[in-house]
Amino acid sequence: MNFKLIFIIIGMAFVTFITRIGSQIIFTSTGIPAWLEKWLKHVPTAFLTALITPAIFLPKGYLDISLNNSYLLAGIIAAFTAYKTKNMLITIIIGMAMMIWVNN
Repeated sequence: MNFKLIFIIIGMAFVTFITRIGSQIIFTSTGIPAWLEKWLKHVPTAFLTALITPAIFLPKGYLDISLNNSYLLAGIIAAFTAYKTKNMLITIIIGMAMMIWVNN
C-alpha cells in the first residue's frame, strides 16, 4: 500500500480526534454556552442545504430552472410533502417516486 495514503488517513484521523477532544476538554467544566448551543442547532440544516441545493439547481453543471429539470420537480414535490406530512420516510418515498416517474 502507498505510504502517502496511509499518512493522509492517519492525519485525517488525528485532526478529527483533536477537534472532538478539544471541544470536550473546553466545555467539560463550564458546559456549552447557550448562544453556541442555539447556533449549533442550525448546523445540520445548513449542511444539508449546502449539499442538496447544487444537486437540484445545477444537475448538469449549469443553472437549470426549467420544467425539464427532473431534480427540481422532484425536490419541489418532496419539499411540499415534507412540509405537509413532517414524515421523513414518506418524503423520501414520494421524492424517489417522482424521480422514477419523471425520468420514464
